[in-house]
Amino acid sequence: MVAQDFVVDLNKPLVFQVGHLGEAYEEWVHQPIVSKEGPRFFGSDFWEFLTRTVWWAIPVIWLPVVCWFISLSVRMGLTCPHITLVVVSGIFIWTLIEYSLHRFLFHIKTKSYWGNTVHYLIHGCHHKHPMDGLRLVFPPAATAVLLMPFWNLVKLISPPSTAPALFGGGLLGYVIYDCTHYYLHHGQPKSEGPRNLKKYHMNHHFRVQDKGFGITSSLWDKVFGTFPSSIIDAKSR
Repeated sequence: MVAQDFVVDLNKPLVFQVGHLGEAYEEWVHQPIVSKEGPRFFGSDFWEFLTRTVWWAIPVIWLPVVCWFISLSVRMGLTCPHITLVVVSGIFIWTLIEYSLHRFLFHIKTKSYWGNTVHYLIHGCHHKHPMDGLRLVFPPAATAVLLMPFWNLVKLISPPSTAPALFGGGLLGYVIYDCTHYYLHHGQPKSEGPRNLKKYHMNHHFRVQDKGFGITSSLWDKVFGTFPSSIIDAKSR
């Protein structure tokens, strides 16, 4: 059976199936199934459990960590105005990281078995099942692993007293991003700003998947020329 003839059985765990799609994976993963019931990923209950995260776990787990890092800079003598400036800088830097990860990693084109499998796990599943509420935010265990190299990088490029607040600001930016992302899929915004942001993100999912990579804002899409030329109205989903 050639890869293009492979048919994914949605009634069976998906992760180890999608790799067999080969070059057909790219088209398959961008044909969304709009259902609030998520698919099963693994046959193992343990691994399946690790793929599911309620949205509120993100602020509950990471906001205390943000506060702790910022407090380290306070104890090293940074003034409130300085702390504020550094934290806001960290949030701003995160918006660029958010855009870059989404554009260059989450939307990388793959066709090999393991390339398809890994891509499905980190982002393809979200495009295939965009309303799966338990796979909209990043699992905290995976985030904890990724934070270590980021923290080491921040320590390398900034003064000791500034590094904790800068890292805390970046982590706060991540928390805002993940909560915003969940809200854009499951919230019903009433005011114009959030409504336009939801419309912008739904356009990325259901119309133009290779544009509109910003989640918390469209700033970097405008800077780097990936702002979509037209945007559909957000539907209630």
